[in-house]
Amino acid sequence: MRKNIILICLFLTTLFAYSQVDKNSNLYKTILSKDSLLFNIGFNTCDISQFENLLSEKFEFFHDKDSISYKKEFLYNLRNGLCKSPTTYQSRRELVSESTEIYPLYKSKLLYGAIQTGNHKFYETIAGNKETFASSAKFTHVWLLENGIWKLTKSLSYNHQDNDIANYQSSIFDNDTEIEKWLIENKVPTLGIGVIKDGKLQQVKVFGEIKKGISAPYNTIFNVASLTKPITAMVTLKLVSLGKWNLDEPIYKYWTDPDVSKDKNCKILTTRHILSHQTGFTNWRGNNKDGKLHFEFEPGTKYQYSGEGFEYLRKALEAKFHKSLNELASELIFKPLQMTDTKYFWDDKTDSSRFAIGYDEKGVEYEIEKNNIANGADNLLTTVEDYGKFLVSILSREGLTEKVFDDMVSHQVATKKDKYFGLGFELYDFGKGEYAISHGGADKGCQTIVFVLPKTKQGLIVFTNVDNGYKVYEKLLTHYLGEYGNKIIDIETK
Repeated sequence: MRKNIILICLFLTTLFAYSQVDKNSNLYKTILSKDSLLFNIGFNTCDISQFENLLSEKFEFFHDKDSISYKKEFLYNLRNGLCKSPTTYQSRRELVSESTEIYPLYKSKLLYGAIQTGNHKFYETIAGNKETFASSAKFTHVWLLENGIWKLTKSLSYNHQDNDIANYQSSIFDNDTEIEKWLIENKVPTLGIGVIKDGKLQQVKVFGEIKKGISAPYNTIFNVASLTKPITAMVTLKLVSLGKWNLDEPIYKYWTDPDVSKDKNCKILTTRHILSHQTGFTNWRGNNKDGKLHFEFEPGTKYQYSGEGFEYLRKALEAKFHKSLNELASELIFKPLQMTDTKYFWDDKTDSSRFAIGYDEKGVEYEIEKNNIANGADNLLTTVEDYGKFLVSILSREGLTEKVFDDMVSHQVATKKDKYFGLGFELYDFGKGEYAISHGGADKGCQTIVFVLPKTKQGLIVFTNVDNGYKVYEKLLTHYLGEYGNKIIDIETK
């Protein structure tokens, strides 16, 4: 049986003439919708009609722990086995969204089908008891267009692992040696983890090497890229709370970028627009053909992520207060929180021996770029412990009035379903008043992300120093944030 599956998988790989499709493509969304009908509505609720409608008459099912079955036999086993006594036994399938890959199938440049691969998990509820994790497996589905209608023609389910094996995989996060092995497998040179529980930073760990042959210390210094923006946002929001800055006052009163000085939109632009990424600017002016800053739409009318907006804000703050952004941050955040290893730029006090050098996906080291002036959006230097102190201060609403905090976590603009930008932070809306505050960072040799959950006083910090460090996020999220981690993943992959 296993030999047959291997041969079929080898055959299927020869069909992958085209690379996997983008997650925003129509084909990807179509196949995922069929997957949802088949499992979320069909399998998970025992709605057999979904299988009857979606399975081809030529359907074949290959299982590594069972024999081959065809449509009629498959439906009989489903109806009289799994779905016979749903009140005493229930099984639920959950797609591991990040694992999903879709490959188009073409003949003479005409789309005739698609191959879906991925991982899924199965949970069981017995006699009304609490749902428990049962197993995980890999799968491959072949979807074909039959008279213009998508039908599942082949399903392969293999590499099944029971809960003991899966629990072992989860337990690696409680074993430093296993984590080090896991990082080597994923080619992640350095990983920093900070865990917040009950509103306190309770765990800080750094794994791997900051340079070849040099173990990463507890206080490794990372460039955290766009995790700079929440610091700049918090400086601003604390000034607002002190009555020294106004979220809705036009920025031009303090500073105007020469590139847009003749554009009427510069008289509209406010701090609220900047902190919620509704400026009308591109991410960086260097992306424009002329290298200059332009308003692409009227501020406040829609979302568009922009680092330029935060640089605009930095220059306005510095113009009004006659202090550098780093000085303002030191007074309002770094010194009060004892964030002794955090600053916006390199100077003679920066301990380069503790800096995590960045790498590309092939393990090639990037040259260190030592910026010597602050950027309101990028290049913050910090440690896991320092940034953890900062996030804990947010959970305790330190230095913020109730009105300003509520503004910060309000839905200023939607970015996708159940995801929004507040002021300086992204918001994941779980419903029933529960949500996560988050932000990520990505530069050459840098992938970082943080989450805090105000209702449960939880939080997670993940710093890596490699271009594809994001690939470790999912397991860390599900391990440390549990069901909330899964909800975040679900929102990201909708």
